[in-house]
Formats: sequence, C-alpha cells, structure tokens
Amino acid sequence: MCGITGIFDTRTKGVISGHTLWNMVTMLHHRGPDQKGLYRDELVGLAHARLSIIDLATGVQPIHNEDQTVWIVLNGEIYNYLELRKNLESKGHRFYTQTDTEVIIHSYEEKGIDCLKDFNGQFAFALWDTKAQQLFLARDRVGICPLYYTEHDGIFLFASEIKALLASKLLPSPLLDPIALDQIFTLWTTLPGKTIFKNIHELKPGHTFVVSKESRSEHKYWDIPYTTPDAYLTESPKQLCERIMALLIDATRLRLRADVPVGSYLSGGLDSSGITSLIARHFNSTIQTFGIRFQEQDFDEGTYQNVMVNHLGVQHHELTAHNSLIAETFPEVVWHCEKPLLRTAPVPMYLLSRFVKQQNITVVCTGEGADEIFGGYDIFREALVRKFIAKQPDSRCRPLLLEQLYPQIFKNTRAKLSFRNFIMQNVSDTHNPLFSHIIRWTNTARTKQFFSKSLQETIGDYSAIDDCLNILPEDFSSRDTLTKAQYLEDTIFLSTYLLSSQGDRMALANSVEIRPPYLDHRIFELLSRVNPLWKILGVNEKHLLKKVFKDILPASITQRTKQPYRAPIQQTFQKHFQTGYIRDILSRQSIHEANLFDYAKIEQLIKKIESGASTSETEGMAIAGLISSQLTYSKFIKNFPYTCNHDTRWDICFDKRTIGQ
Repeated sequence: MCGITGIFDTRTKGVISGHTLWNMVTMLHHRGPDQKGLYRDELVGLAHARLSIIDLATGVQPIHNEDQTVWIVLNGEIYNYLELRKNLESKGHRFYTQTDTEVIIHSYEEKGIDCLKDFNGQFAFALWDTKAQQLFLARDRVGICPLYYTEHDGIFLFASEIKALLASKLLPSPLLDPIALDQIFTLWTTLPGKTIFKNIHELKPGHTFVVSKESRSEHKYWDIPYTTPDAYLTESPKQLCERIMALLIDATRLRLRADVPVGSYLSGGLDSSGITSLIARHFNSTIQTFGIRFQEQDFDEGTYQNVMVNHLGVQHHELTAHNSLIAETFPEVVWHCEKPLLRTAPVPMYLLSRFVKQQNITVVCTGEGADEIFGGYDIFREALVRKFIAKQPDSRCRPLLLEQLYPQIFKNTRAKLSFRNFIMQNVSDTHNPLFSHIIRWTNTARTKQFFSKSLQETIGDYSAIDDCLNILPEDFSSRDTLTKAQYLEDTIFLSTYLLSSQGDRMALANSVEIRPPYLDHRIFELLSRVNPLWKILGVNEKHLLKKVFKDILPASITQRTKQPYRAPIQQTFQKHFQTGYIRDILSRQSIHEANLFDYAKIEQLIKKIESGASTSETEGMAIAGLISSQLTYSKFIKNFPYTCNHDTRWDICFDKRTIGQ
C-alpha cells in the first residue's frame, strides 16, 4: 500500500504550492518510503508516497491515461488487474506501465464510476478528470484502506491519514469532537464517516465521493450483502465447503501477486492457520510466517503456533510483546491510529509489523475477516443463546449454555453469578435491533464516568447507542439474530477499528502491507446466501470454516476453543503511572488543560491499579482510554509537528502550471 493526499482548490485561490503538498505527503512517508510523486494544475494537486510492491521499475505515481486528461493516485491493490488489463487492451486502451493503478484509469474511461464493481481489491484512490473537472474519491468495499477528507473556505483536502490534512496548514486549528469521544467510549470506535476531529470525515467503506466546483456527491456502491431465507443456497454442507475452499484458494492466489516477497501472520488460531496452510500447500511451501507472543499466559498462543509450524514445516519468526514494551510503545501507536483507544491490542500488531520489516518482508497475508463472515465471535454465539433463553426465561437448563460459551469464567464461583447477571440483562428485549451488542456497549459506556463535567455538559443528551439506529437498513428488523449481529459488527467495528487501528495503521506504520484473503468480496457475498444455522451450529462457532479446513489442519487447531486476540492493559500500565510520559499526561495540569476528564476520579483509579487490587474489564478499558485520549490531545492538538524538515525532492513531477506558463 501507499499514502495519497491532495488538494482541490475549488475557488482557484492559488493555494496549491509544491511545498504544501510536500509537507502533506512527507507526513505519510512511513506508508510509502520508496518514491514521492506530484501532479499539479490550476485546480488540483495530487501527491503520492509509494511503497513499491508491483511494477517496481515504472510504477511511480501519479499515473495518467494516454492523453494525460485523467490522473490518479492509489493506495492499495487491484488484485484482478491482469485479467482487467487484458480486456481493456482488447478494447484499444494503451498502457505505459505494468501497474494495477493504470487499470483503474482505463476502467474509468470505459465505465465511469461503475468501474468499481469490476475491482477485486483493497483500495482508496483519488482520480482527477481534467475534462469533467471533477475529483473522484473511492474506497474499497469493506474499508481495508483508509481515506479522509475535509473542506474549508472552498479548499477540499484528502489524505490516507489525518496528519497529512493537518500538515497542509490550510485548516483552522484542529479540535477534538466531543460526540466522537462519546462514541469511542461506548462503541470502542467512531461511527462510520466520523473521526475524533471536528469537521474531518472518513470516506465510508463501499462509498465514492465526487467533488466539482459546484457540487459534492457521496454514493454507496456496495453494502454488507443480505439474503432473505427463501433465497438461501440449498446445497449440502459438503458442497458448500467445496465452494468456499475454491474461493479461498483463489482469493489467496490473487493476494500473493507481488514483485516482492510475501509472508503470512500465524497466530495459531483457525483463521491465520488456514490461510497459511493454503499458501504452503498450493503456492509457496517456504513461506515465512510471523507470530506474536506474550509474557502473560492468558494472552499467549505460542503452543498452537508451534503446532502449526511443525505441521507445515515453515520458517517461523516469533516476537514477544513484553508488558513494558507495550507501555513504552503506546504513544507511537496512538500517533499512527490518530484516535483514542480502549485497548492495547494494536500495540503488539505494531511491534509485529516492525519485526516483519526487519526480516525484509513487505507484504503479509492475514486472517482478518473470518470471524465476521463465518460467525466466529463470542458476541454472536451469546446473542443466539440469549435469544434461546428468552423463549423460556424461567428455564433452569437453558442458561447452562452460557457455561459452554465462557467455561473459564464459570469455573470462578465469585465471577459466575455476576457475569451471569450481566449476560442476562434485558434478555427478553429480543426485538431491539441492537439486541446482540447493547449490553456490551452499555457496559463500555460506564467508562464515561471519567469524563469532565464540561465534557458531559457539551455531549448533553446525545446517545451513541441510539445513533447506531440511524445506520441500519430499512429491512433490518426482519433479519435473523445472527445476521443482525454480523451487520452491526461489520459496519461499526470492522473497518473503523479492526482493519484500521489493528490492521492498516499498525502495518503501514512500518511500511508493511497486509492482505486479508477472507475479505474478498466474493466470499462475503457467498456466505450471505448460506443459512445462518450452518455458520454457528448450536454453540459451535465457524462450523463451516472448520469443516473446510478439517483435512488440512491438525485437529488441535480446528477443535480448539476460540481465543480472542487481546493484549494486557492493567498489567501493562501498572508500574508506569509515576514515570515518563504517563506521569506527564495524567498530571493534574495536563488533565485540566485538555479538560476531557475528571482528575479526582482518575487519581482513584490509578491508586487502585497500583495497589494490585483486582480491576474490572471496564476499568481496564477506562485507563487505556484515558491515556490514549490525553496522548491524542497532546500529539494532535497541543504539539502537532507542522514543520517539515525534508528537502523537496519529487521522484516524478507533472507540474502543469509550470508547463502552461
């Protein structure tokens, strides 16, 4: 992947300087350290930071069509570009590079915005049509690649990361958005389209945004697919598994297209083990794999990584994320995530990608998406069990299913009763469209007790949970419980947190591209036609995917209880409150200056954690949220590094203003 940024001066104020674009693109240097490219005319400036993966010799961007009337900068990959190129050449289009980027331009010439339906990939791009004088932005279907935009006084700006927008110096001083903060401290993330900064927006997954002098137009070209029960596939589970396997092999094949070495993440779970096995069996038996380890046994999956390494005979590299290293690295992660975090889980992914880059690997395949598509999360099973209990709320037997979901919790006599009461909240409220997620969101929202009085007053009666209702499709109430839960997870959490804070941002921070085969849109669309009963059979999550892999993975992998990826929070920060950056940002002065939190309440929480007393999950999320929010304020509001210290040396420069003068 790469970094893209640009300016559309819709009122022709003469603000598109090469220096401004250089400041913006060098903020994205980590995304594209290999080359920098520029296109500029009277209305538009496009800049590109390249991470060279395909067509290393001639692929520098921006790229244009034959008569230089259409220009593009791309972040990401169009995996089926070879097939598309062959068809376009048969229609007379002439190519001057071997890149996938150029395919987008000629596809646009053929079909306009509808060309997006032909692309199998992960992408965010900006295309400037000089004849139509319109800027066309687009983002891939599920939001693997990020794209942000804003507008001020007739100047429209876009970028792969918000820091590039701020570096333009064309915007008012940035401000944190209280409503966005409320969303993060309720849902873990902002709702689609919103960011933590006022007046800065994220282009939603599966959307386009077209800008001209006169108009702004947003359009949804793809959504999480849904099939009514009468249209479910009627094939047997065996036949379905064969179709899924064929698609997974092809999706993996496409994502191995690169002119640089490709590795694979191997956590020891079903998802990454399955993808790594497909690579080793069908494409590259010497694939290099990478896994993260933890010093805390409750978080570590090293035993299962070793099982897979012995099973496949691959060259495996492992890195241990010690608690002190997680704490030390947290500020860097917040800088790259550009938002507060209620988890430390992104930090080990950042450390792992840095480790990958040290082994001279630029691309890795990952297992993201399998849980969302095949029904792997506990919250899905939990919703089904709660719905089952609600049919006979007085039953003594039905609630026992909860013990199968969370056996570790129910072994603890003290935790058993409180957790059961927690899970059984509003169990009869099955008609609530947010039934699957509302008790978790309500629990997370308890972290807002640390908000300052002024922040609470500013937020007022706003409810992030109620706001979720505004993004639901019209037919949502008629859908089954699992499909509803999957839609909420995919729409609210997948792109705005998982693929961003734990995916793209953590990989590209170290100039590594991630490629998740499960998120091939063909797999999404196929599984939407499968009866939900086959996804979670009883309380057996990812039933179909386990059957798909049962003949190529060890039973200890396919039959193991799912272990959600987590990283320690309390253990990470416990010994660091009185030293270094944490002491500084949580000081009375810093808390009062940011005016986001109540210092007295923070002080009480810190004392509790330092004492070694048992803390709740909510308190853990709170401390991560407090530290990361203060870091966000410090890095982006108080001390943003506007000054660029790099020389302006474009590897390629198309300056139409200079040529035309």
